[in-house]
Order: sequence, then C-alpha cells, then structure tokens
Amino acid sequence: MNDTYLAIDFGGGSGRVIAGQIRDKRLEMKEIHRFPNRQIKLGGHVHWDFLALFEEMKAGIRKAVGQGLRVRSIGIDTWGVDFGLIDCAGSLLGNPQCYRDPCTEGLPEAFFREVSPLEHYRESGIQVMPINTLFQLMALQRENPGRLEAADRLLFMPDLFSYFLTGNTDNEYSIASTSELLDASTREWNWPLIDRLGLPRRLFGRIVLPGTSRGRVLPEVATELGLPEDTEVIAVGSHDTASALFAVPFPKGRASRCAFLSSGTWSLLGVELEQPVLTEEARLAGFTNEGCVGGRIKFLQNITGLWILQRLMKQWEAQGKDVSYDTLLGAAAESTCLALIDVDDSCFANPADMQQAIADYCRETGQEVLETEGGYVMCVLRSLAARYKKGIDGLNALLPHPVEQLHIIGGGCRNKLLNRLTEEATGLPVVPGPVEATAIGNILVQAIAAGEIKDRSEILID
Repeated sequence: MNDTYLAIDFGGGSGRVIAGQIRDKRLEMKEIHRFPNRQIKLGGHVHWDFLALFEEMKAGIRKAVGQGLRVRSIGIDTWGVDFGLIDCAGSLLGNPQCYRDPCTEGLPEAFFREVSPLEHYRESGIQVMPINTLFQLMALQRENPGRLEAADRLLFMPDLFSYFLTGNTDNEYSIASTSELLDASTREWNWPLIDRLGLPRRLFGRIVLPGTSRGRVLPEVATELGLPEDTEVIAVGSHDTASALFAVPFPKGRASRCAFLSSGTWSLLGVELEQPVLTEEARLAGFTNEGCVGGRIKFLQNITGLWILQRLMKQWEAQGKDVSYDTLLGAAAESTCLALIDVDDSCFANPADMQQAIADYCRETGQEVLETEGGYVMCVLRSLAARYKKGIDGLNALLPHPVEQLHIIGGGCRNKLLNRLTEEATGLPVVPGPVEATAIGNILVQAIAAGEIKDRSEILID
C-alpha cells in the first residue's frame, strides 16, 4: 500500500481533509472530509471556533484511517495573520480572534506616529493592513493585557493545530511572515521591533522552514485517531498561499516572469522571487514580501477577492433567490453594466448589507443604478479585473522585466467569465489552474520531506 499524505486545508469559509498518494510519478488526490468554518461574535469580538475546527480535523483523519489509508504524515495550512495564545500549562487562552474583528481600527495610524513607515518597510517588507498580527497584538495590549501576561507562546493558526497534535511550539516561516513581525531579509523575528512594542520575547518560538518535521503525533492522539505511532506532522507552506504557489507549473527558469493570482475569498497577485523587494516604491504601491517554500519570497498584493460576491450570494440566498454560479454568471455575461467599484474600499470589508454597500458606492460616485443580480455580479467581476490590471502594472514598474503570463489558481480559476475579463483587462494570456493548488502544494512538500520525490517537477498533476 502506498503512503498517504494528509493535507489539512483551513479556509475562511470551510476546511477540508485531502488524501494524496504518488503512483507512477503522478499525484492522486481524494477529498476525505469537508466541513464549514464560521465566525462567531461573542462579547463584542469576532472569533474562530477553534475547538470545533480541531474536532472536524480529527474527524477527517479518522475517516482516512477508516478507509484503510496508511498515513505517513500530516500537513496543515490556513489563512494568515490570526493566532492563538497558550499558557505555560499548554492550555489555550480563549478562541483565536478573527482578522475581521474591528478592534484594530486606527492602530496603524497610531503606530506610525512613532515609527517611520519607510524604515519599518525596509525591515518587515509587509503591506500595512489593520488585520496584521502586529496590530492585533497592539489591540490586545490595550484591551486585555492580562491575557498577554498569562501567555507563554503565540501560535499562528496552523502552528496551533500542529501543537495540539504534537505538543511542539514552533512557528512556521511562511505563516509567521504574514505577521509584520519578521525581518524580511533574515527570515527571523524582528527582535528590536518586538521589544519596542513591549511584547514578551517568550511568545515567539523557533522559526521552521517548510519541509521540517514538527514532530510525531502524540501517542494519545495517535491512539485516539488510529494513526501509526510514527506519523509525523510536517511544516508545509503553512500559509495557504505559500502551499498554493508551490503547485504552480511555472515554465522552468521563468518563474519571475510569470505572475500568479490566487483567487478565492482574497485575491493574492504577485510573483515568486529569491529576495524581498524593500524599496519605497514597493511600499507605496502596496506590495508585501511574504515567505514561501524554500525560503523564497512571494512578492504580492493582498486584494479583496471573491469575498464581495460571496457575501452577495449569501444575502440573496437568504432572500430565497437562485444563487447557483451558473445562473449568476450567465446573467452577468448578458449584463451591460459598466459600473466599477474599488474592491479594496473599507466599505466592502464587512458591511451588514453588501448589495446596499455597492449601490451606495455607485450612487456616491455618479455611476449607473444597478437593478439586477446579473448587473451586480458583472460590476464585481469587472472591478476585480480592473484591480488585477492595476496590480500587474505595479509589478511591471518594480520588476526588471515585465510580466508575460498570469497563472490563476484556486477555486476562483473556474470562473471563466472573470478569467476572460482579466485577460482583456491585463492583456496577458491567462493560464487557469490547478484548482486544488493549496492541497497539491501541501502534499508535495510532505512527499519531498519523506524522500519519496526530490522536487515538484518530478510529479505529473492532472
């Protein structure tokens, strides 16, 4: 029986357990378990239900074992910036807070009243966003300093899941790089910044690179789940974008000339580089330097993605309307809507009524009144395509050579209308897929760590 690698992929709306095996130099994958992820408002804050997510992960692992799969290792990836705190006894200090919580509003402005934006970017290389871990910790210092005093370790979401499987408290590089607390050049913690913020150094653990073993599954957990006692948890590209990027079939030797667009709730548009770009021009253009597999850099912009459309669909579904993608995209394709919105405008971050937020924006900017679901969908998709063009133009201004091709990965690559609009807007050939890029990249890192393959190029991916 072939070894099985389990990719545990947590997204903002759902999670999955996917089994991967390599047969005759071909990767075969099977979805074992899918489950919802939800945000819970409690006590004036928005949280993730970590306990439920951990139980769903265990349920997926049990299903894999129950299907007779021989699990060699487990890799976990999630969204960025969010974290949990554990105390010296190893207990979780409350459910992790969600990045959409408004507690960080105004904190970037307060931070940069005392810190030079230029000097900070030269160290962190990270696009300043209120959701970043740095500002979440500042908010915690202000609102609940006792929790920080009680904390012994800060674990980003994939680190936290791994900890409760293995008992080890390390921090994986790609997910830590989303925090704005790493030195982009050294790939280590920015200790002067951490000290300046008054954060305890004990919170920040050893940085491990993708491909590193995070340890064997604890004996009691292995027994509970029916896993072999030598099952390991492998640090993959624990930020889901890092895993997804590892799966992109860039032409050999031309990766830096090919942009990627990870299309999902968020859109992440950029290129893979050997070293960070820490110039003032990159900062002003809103680019970020995050870690990826091999210690490389994904130089990208974080763009609001299909979140706006997802919220519209949820709203329409509650009204009893047909919200199938085929129906909505068909109606959008027939729409003559020319309205455009700024998808990154804060009014679209988490409004109570997304349709009204779009209508208000169009009215306030002197654009046409949208009257149909198809018109709203076309407005969102055209606006995304226009934003992608802006991102490509920004890359071209900063790189030594222009982007020649755009690879769209993730679930959004199946949106043929958006792909066409993007191709028209950017003037670049669009290569869609793979859809399951995150799971593929996760599994390939595990297979390399196990010694089954030496490089991702050895594997054929359908």
